[in-house]
Amino acid sequence: MTTTGKKCCRGGWYVLAVWALLSSIVWAQTGPGTASAGNASASAGRGVQPPPPPAHDDAFVIGADDVLAVNVWKEPEVSRSVPVRSDGKISLPLVGEVQAAGRTPLKLEQDIAARLKNYISEPEVTVIVQQINSQKFNVLGQVNRPGSFVLANSPTVLDAIALAGGFRDFAKQKAIYVLRQNPDGSQSRIPFNYKDVVNGRNPAQNIKLQSRDTIVVP
Repeated sequence: MTTTGKKCCRGGWYVLAVWALLSSIVWAQTGPGTASAGNASASAGRGVQPPPPPAHDDAFVIGADDVLAVNVWKEPEVSRSVPVRSDGKISLPLVGEVQAAGRTPLKLEQDIAARLKNYISEPEVTVIVQQINSQKFNVLGQVNRPGSFVLANSPTVLDAIALAGGFRDFAKQKAIYVLRQNPDGSQSRIPFNYKDVVNGRNPAQNIKLQSRDTIVVP
């Protein structure tokens, strides 16, 4: 064999060795990942769904006029958005009428799931309060728009006065007070001096309102 031929052979073996080494590196980096991606695609193709969200526990008590989103996993015909009627009940397919007012969303989930067990194996129920219309406060007296307002976005006394359209001409802005219902049934009277608060004095008077608070503007 000529010197040129020997060089060509050695060059060919070198190219083959490099190619084999690169192939092994590429396979090590992409092989397992490709297999995982293939398994994920196959699972997606079989329509595998994620598990339902876990039931939530909170202290909010549902009331009349609240709007609830009731979701039963894999049961779109039962799932829907429903308002709580004035009698405190809601109506759902298969469930019928169920008491919602006075219950927390978690307790209502449990009540609905118990009724659905006659029709659905291990029903997964989620109840979310979409609109809170049951919790309200009142503004009375010398304001332009006295009445009841929905308790939303943690309003303060100043917020409430603004919602009521501000004061009338002869409002006693230093003698405003908030009537608050106590758990024992009694009532507290919380003073509010509008002049002080807007001038930066005693800002603690500008309290956040609670459900059933009544602001009186004499």
